Amino acid sequence: MISWILILLAVAAIAGLLGMTRLEGAALTGAKWLAIIVVILFLLVLFGIIGIANS
Repeated sequence: MISWILILLAVAAIAGLLGMTRLEGAALTGAKWLAIIVVILFLLVLFGIIGIANS
């Protein structure tokens, strides 16, 4: 999921340089939502609400 965030940030940066503001906004919005999901999942794992199976 982190790689998706980095890809979307790269797309947003390139679109911003080329003047494609709608694409830039969409990519930044997607990256922002994915970052929020990653932080929430990290906190759930950190506090032990979601367990990771050791196999």
